Amino acid sequence: MSRVFPRIGRRRVLQGAAAGFVAFGLLLWWLLPLGDAPPSGTITFSTGTKAGVYQEYGRRLRAELDKDMPNLNVRLLTSDGSQENVARVATGKADFTIAAADAVQTYAGPGADRLRGVARLYDDYVQLVVPRDSDVRSVADLKGKRVAIGLPHSGVRLIANRVLKAAHIDAKKDITPMADGIDTGPDRLKRGEIDAFFWSGGLPTAGLERLSADYAFRFVPIGTDIVAELHDQGGASRYYRATNMPESAYPVVQNGSTVATIAVSNLLMTRKDMDPRLTEWVTRTVLKSRDGIGAHVHSAQLVDVRTAIYTDPLALHDGARRYYRSVKP
Repeated sequence: MSRVFPRIGRRRVLQGAAAGFVAFGLLLWWLLPLGDAPPSGTITFSTGTKAGVYQEYGRRLRAELDKDMPNLNVRLLTSDGSQENVARVATGKADFTIAAADAVQTYAGPGADRLRGVARLYDDYVQLVVPRDSDVRSVADLKGKRVAIGLPHSGVRLIANRVLKAAHIDAKKDITPMADGIDTGPDRLKRGEIDAFFWSGGLPTAGLERLSADYAFRFVPIGTDIVAELHDQGGASRYYRATNMPESAYPVVQNGSTVATIAVSNLLMTRKDMDPRLTEWVTRTVLKSRDGIGAHVHSAQLVDVRTAIYTDPLALHDGARRYYRSVKP
C-alpha cells in the first residue's frame, strides 16, 4: 500500500498541474480578446487648431494609444477643423480624425463613400463671444460688425455662416468677415481688432478659459428662433439642436447663468479600408480612456459606449462594430 498511494498522488499532481495550465491559457485568451500582439505601424490623426479641443483630445488620445499599442506610431496633424479633417480622411491624407456631424454630412468630395464612423464622442457648443461692454445682444446685432467666422476649412466657418443666414445676415455683405479661429480670435478681440467671434467646440475650451483670466467678455445667446430657422434650411442643419451652455462651463464669465445656444455631435471617423483589427483596438482605447482623457479634456467625459455607436450620418466601421458587439451586455 505504501508504494501505490505515492504513485497515485504524483499522477494527480501532474493532472492538476495540466488542468491549471489549460485554465491559465483560457484566462489569457479571455483577457486578450483582440489578439495576443497589439497592432503596429504608423497612422496619421488629423486634429484641429492650437488652443482647440480637437488638438488637445488628439494629443491625449495618442498617449493612451501608445500605452495599449506601443509599436504603433501616431502622427498628429493640425488643421483648420472639421471640414479639412473630413477631406483629409476621405482622400487618404489622414487615417483617423474628429469632425462635427454637419461637416461630415456636407462633404461631397472624393472618397465620401469610403468614410466610416468609429465613435460618437461629445457635442460641440456654438459660442459667440463679444466684449462685456458690447452693444451686441443677439445674432441680428452683428450687422455692420467685424466678426471672426472661423478658418476657411473649419467647422466653425460652416456653422457660423448658417447661423448668420438664419438671422438674415449675409456674411459677405452685412458684416466684415474675419478668418480667425480659437488660436487668434481671443487676442484680436482683446486688441479691439474684431467686435465678435464665433467658436464651436467642446466645453470648456482652453483658449476661452485663458481669455477669461484677464479679459472681460460674455456670450451672446443663440435662441430657439435661430434653431428653427436653421432647421428650415434643411440638409446638414438637421444635426443642430437647441441647448443651454451650462453655468459651470466658464464660471468667471457666466456668473451662475446658462446661455442658450446650439450643439452638434462630434464623430471619431476613419475610412472603410482601414484595418479592422487596428480600428477595433483604437475603438477600445477610446472608450477605455474616457476618464483619463476626461480629467484634462472635460468634454471627453461624455463618451459612453451606449451612445458611441450612433455615428450618423456615417455607417460604423467593421472594426468598431466588432468592438461594440464584444462589450454588448
